[in-house]
Amino acid sequence: MWRCGMAAVALGIAPIAAAQTVHNPPITAGTDEELTLPTDHQLVWSDEFDTPGLPDPKKWGWDTSRNKEGWYNNELQYYAAKRRENVRVEGGKLIIEARKERLAARDDYGGQQFASGKIVTKGKADWKYGFFEIRAKLACGRGVWPAIWMLASDGSKGWPAMGEIDIMEHVGWNQGRSYGTVHTGAYNHTIDTQKGSYTTVPDACEAFHNYQMDWNEDRILIGVDGRAHMRFDNDRKGDPATWPFGTPEYLILNVAVGGWGGQMGIDPAAFPARMEVEYVRVWQKR
Repeated sequence: MWRCGMAAVALGIAPIAAAQTVHNPPITAGTDEELTLPTDHQLVWSDEFDTPGLPDPKKWGWDTSRNKEGWYNNELQYYAAKRRENVRVEGGKLIIEARKERLAARDDYGGQQFASGKIVTKGKADWKYGFFEIRAKLACGRGVWPAIWMLASDGSKGWPAMGEIDIMEHVGWNQGRSYGTVHTGAYNHTIDTQKGSYTTVPDACEAFHNYQMDWNEDRILIGVDGRAHMRFDNDRKGDPATWPFGTPEYLILNVAVGGWGGQMGIDPAAFPARMEVEYVRVWQKR
């Protein structure tokens, strides 16, 4: 999710793109290979989102940790907890919805003009290796930045040393590209060394697709609908700066506003913008 250590600053809205240079992350870990569930894996965790209301509290928690200070990357959203306008289960789907609205005063309110949701797997729902599949239809529109990603459960090393895996990121000003990226101490966007790639999914905003990752001790594959577009290999140097991915990580689903998604301005007409998720499934080796 491109987590640099910058707190959010100005909360203004740019209805049209400002004059600026926008850079896409370079393809530094591209591949084109099959991405399928290994035959020796079994389902160990899932959420099919079949109970209406708030997400299952036994499976999901809420990240509201930087609402007051402002979120990283100059993001502009307030992440509301247990607020159905922003996160709910209905019609057999999880909906995470970013809305253009100023919320009534709250203890952690930072003055944001947008409200959205960010949920994380909780309890024993973190994993070291496995096959991950999230079937989703993406939130779109200029200024919108949905993501499906993972962070190390032990965050004591801090970012980026802890290790981040981005299974899917989509920015509304470049609609139809699904990005997969890893961030480590040696490879991260703050020093322009991140390892990643993207693939084109032309109807990502209109149709559901399977966003997938196969992660084992040798490598990470990230792709869509059974085809990997990104590969990151373990260099076997024993250096956590290049391979911190030997410890459990938890899953994060969110829709951000601004940040990378806002590099071409924010279109007020894009809101409300929702990411819909049919299911989240995790398999591991038997």
